[in-house]
Amino acid sequence: MLYRARTLVTMTTPPVTDGAVVVRGDSIAAACGWKEVRREFGSEDVVDLGERILLPGLINAHCHLDYSTMRNAIGPQRSFTEWIGRINALKRELDADDYLKAIAAGFREARRWGTTTILNIEAFPELLPRLPPPPLRTWWFYEMIDVRQRIVTDELLAGALAFFDERSDWLGGFGLSPHAPYTASAELYRLTRDCSRARGLPWTTHLCESADEDEMFRHARGPLHDFLKKLGRPMDDCGAGRSALETLTAAGALGPECIAVHLNALNEADFALLAPGGPLHGLSVVHCPLSHFFFGHPEFPLARLWELDVNLCLGTDSLASSPSLDLFPRLRALAATAASAGLALSARERLATVTLNPARALGLTGRLGSIQAGAWADLIALSDPGDAAGEAVYEAICENRTFVDWMLISGIPIA
Repeated sequence: MLYRARTLVTMTTPPVTDGAVVVRGDSIAAACGWKEVRREFGSEDVVDLGERILLPGLINAHCHLDYSTMRNAIGPQRSFTEWIGRINALKRELDADDYLKAIAAGFREARRWGTTTILNIEAFPELLPRLPPPPLRTWWFYEMIDVRQRIVTDELLAGALAFFDERSDWLGGFGLSPHAPYTASAELYRLTRDCSRARGLPWTTHLCESADEDEMFRHARGPLHDFLKKLGRPMDDCGAGRSALETLTAAGALGPECIAVHLNALNEADFALLAPGGPLHGLSVVHCPLSHFFFGHPEFPLARLWELDVNLCLGTDSLASSPSLDLFPRLRALAATAASAGLALSARERLATVTLNPARALGLTGRLGSIQAGAWADLIALSDPGDAAGEAVYEAICENRTFVDWMLISGIPIA
């Protein structure tokens, strides 16, 4: 099948005017100018998308589909710890059917805004046997917590791995996710890292998200420290004057293959870990701009992280802390953050945070997040304003404010 559009954005070559993509099965066979494609593949059926921009489907690098019915359910709280208490109370009011409906609703919303791949944190893995195969390419990250009783063996991981093996035909894949340093022990992080490396699985975690977390680890005090101490969490990893990032790195529990979500509260010692030659250089970092604004965190350290060559990705986070599952406003918010920091970030570089960069974080460069021979045929089409050419096409994409009404995933049209 040939798909023709006025503008083709591959993310690996400059934009192509009057471009076309050849799809064979679930993958792309060729992507270039229409005349060239027509000469070589002239006998193929043609779908002419007209005055549109054809580009890779977007990748949401961090989401909690379980909470897709919590939009506007929690207002801004006085602290991150109070928000945790509020969402925990809401979770206790919901049952399995509620969460299944939330996941389905989240998929529908993400699809409307051109997302073809989601990295989803699954807090209730017992729901997965009741789910149909996902309609979007989804990585399900099995969330793990050991607040009260520390895990010292890999027994917790055994069930997750068995489930993953049984569903190897699902679109996307599986991974592991120790929730956060304040709810998962360094030993659980080490087990996750070792298991992921041995099995070739991606893994992700929330890290350095809030001032409450930083105060807990660095000074053994504050609302999060007191809240978790009352729950029975051992607090012997707190109070050494080190951040959570420093603490886990010193424990040998982190590596640059981790997909680290947030990294909002960092100091100079943290930046040194991320610098060239540091043990975490090249780390994938997921920024969730609208969730960041919701919590009122200090300005995201974008300029410093960009200078250190982190693999920057964007995510929506959940609807319990952000207004939508639409990635386009996040691309615009990233532009505002860059401008505030005095960083010249091009529209193409911003678009890479929802295409090329999360593909790299998953270890799938060349298969995901780009339009090129050998990549999966995950494509979307946007209205072409007609007055954008060259680099301006990327800006037109970032400015999109309309639903995406045409999408392919693995070469199959998605309604």
